[in-house]
Amino acid sequence: MATNIFVNLPTNDLDRSKAFYEALGYTINPMFTDENAACVVLSDTIYFMVLTREYLGTFTDKQIIDPATQAGATIALGATSREEVDAIVANGLEAGGSEPRPAQDLGFMYSRDLEDPDGNNLSYVYMVPQAAEKGPEAYLAEQGAGAQAQA
Repeated sequence: MATNIFVNLPTNDLDRSKAFYEALGYTINPMFTDENAACVVLSDTIYFMVLTREYLGTFTDKQIIDPATQAGATIALGATSREEVDAIVANGLEAGGSEPRPAQDLGFMYSRDLEDPDGNNLSYVYMVPQAAEKGPEAYLAEQGAGAQAQA
């Protein structure tokens, strides 16, 4: 079964958000974009619906958090290389985003967090393909054994 994923994100400035996500290389689907919302296309099945806070409030009875000061969710997005992670984050920083914490390099995985101008957190992640196939512990054990054999 095919599943589409729509992630709803609050914004205080819809035009600024559209420009930010376009700077990351995503497109805006004009058929689902108006003065209240923008449909950001990440892939054929994954979309960000960037919604004005007021409009997002019509979909829930809960309080809409301020992502600049409260964490509602962290969205992790896979990248094909460390260089792609760095390039996406650089584009986001140039477009008004911020990097809330230093990059994490765990040997098998490299990630950097990028906050959009409203504070919504995106984490761009590259995982070594062998670590994804075998699992991080097995991959790191092999790397450690190889490093010890070379010493």
